[in-house]
Amino acid sequence: MSHQLRLALLQMHIDAGNPEANFAKLAGMLEEAVSQTDKPDVIMFPEMWNTGYALTDIQSIADRNGERTKAFLSEFSKKHQVHIIGGSIAELKEDKVLNTVYVFDRDGNVAADYSKIHLFRLMEEEKYLAAGDKLGKLEIEGAGAGMMICYDIRFPELARKLALEGAKLLFVPAEWPHPRLHHWRTLLTARAIENQMFVIACNRMGSSGDTHFFGHSLVLDPWGEIIAEAGEEETILYADIDLALVDAVRSKIPVFEDRRPSIYEA
Repeated sequence: MSHQLRLALLQMHIDAGNPEANFAKLAGMLEEAVSQTDKPDVIMFPEMWNTGYALTDIQSIADRNGERTKAFLSEFSKKHQVHIIGGSIAELKEDKVLNTVYVFDRDGNVAADYSKIHLFRLMEEEKYLAAGDKLGKLEIEGAGAGMMICYDIRFPELARKLALEGAKLLFVPAEWPHPRLHHWRTLLTARAIENQMFVIACNRMGSSGDTHFFGHSLVLDPWGEIIAEAGEEETILYADIDLALVDAVRSKIPVFEDRRPSIYEA
């Protein structure tokens, strides 16, 4: 039996250090997404959309306990009866800032959350952010799913762990910059192929200081084929997926049945 989902990925510019501008930008794009005749079932947006990588100011501008974000997205998801994979935000918890995704179901409830567990030294995340310590697991319309954030996709064992625990979809919010477009597309494709799952990745676009972000949000099927890909402009990327394809692919090439973890897992 097919199980169709319509996705909307909000590939947006993020104004580093300016939460007010970013909330306003997101609100406009959300309204545009739900105004479509064929309304999406799931809406997703990029990593650290509320603050960008204004890391030197992050303690003062992060969303305390995610309260503003949760109130805003809960109300929107309930009003429009849509699932939201809330990108990720800079979230202040006690005296630490985490890079956290909140997920909302169609009734506006927080259905899951995940804080980035691999901090990216090239952008000095480890100096300003605290790492999460749990898997990002959720359900969408009864289907198991997982979350990873940006740098996380360089760790195949994390995606495999999520797949082994039932994920058929992998959601990836990101701020992935030039010149590593080839890495972005290749790593996401590999995660889809090796785990026979849908990979849904939403990247930001635009510039922040000397760093330029290329967009290219992607939706990949369990064969690693591209269902939809954005360019570098600000846009909403729509895609339709059929969750039944996961079981079909896993039946055709039974990778999970043929694993021999006793040999290669510590």
